[in-house]
Amino acid sequence: MGLHPPAEPFHRPYAGPEPPSPARRPKRLIVLLVAAVAFAGAAVAVFLVVPGGKTERAAVTPSTAAPSPAETVPGVVRALPPACGTVAAQTVAKAVPKAAQRQSANSTLTTCTYTSKESAFRWLRVEARLYAPAHTATPVRDAESYYDAQWTQAHDAPLVRTIALEREQGVGDEAYRWFMADQGQPTLVGQVTARVRNAVVTVSYSEEAPRGGGQAARERAVLGTATGVAREVLTALNDF
Repeated sequence: MGLHPPAEPFHRPYAGPEPPSPARRPKRLIVLLVAAVAFAGAAVAVFLVVPGGKTERAAVTPSTAAPSPAETVPGVVRALPPACGTVAAQTVAKAVPKAAQRQSANSTLTTCTYTSKESAFRWLRVEARLYAPAHTATPVRDAESYYDAQWTQAHDAPLVRTIALEREQGVGDEAYRWFMADQGQPTLVGQVTARVRNAVVTVSYSEEAPRGGGQAARERAVLGTATGVAREVLTALNDF
């Protein structure tokens, strides 16, 4: 519902007071006009016309309606940025050169996938999930529960071979990093999942596994790329 502009006060010509009748009490106040305001929190202009023709104006603040759930939860993420608008173009170009992008978005979940035109095994995927105060009374707690569930599932993923899985410090409110090898494809995947207040971000970066082994040697580089992208996404969430 849009906000309507406050109604302008109606001014009426002042007429001098009539002599009081014996049966009535004298009038000290002749006219009281109130300009009502349609939206909560706006000041109401009250015009008093007192004997002598002088008009006085006072500001009166009306009582406000009960706040919405979004107004009662401080410091939360209110909305998600555009799905493919959280990572700098130069970051994408470095991680996935000559990438094609595909996105999907609604008010609570956005995904953006960058795929290489040169290698089917090189891609970058960014997911942001929001627990909006408008939909739940416990947005932060819901995000924490989702994050915990993701951490638990990472310990028992059937289609990958986990090389490293550990908590990550200094990324959002809490985060973990996961380095894995795909069991069905010659790919290495670095994934960083981070929570900031009522939002959870998951960044996955994949590249082709080196031939003849040496998978562990790529851990630092692959996870470094995923972590750097995750930091950019979290910054975008804070600035949006």
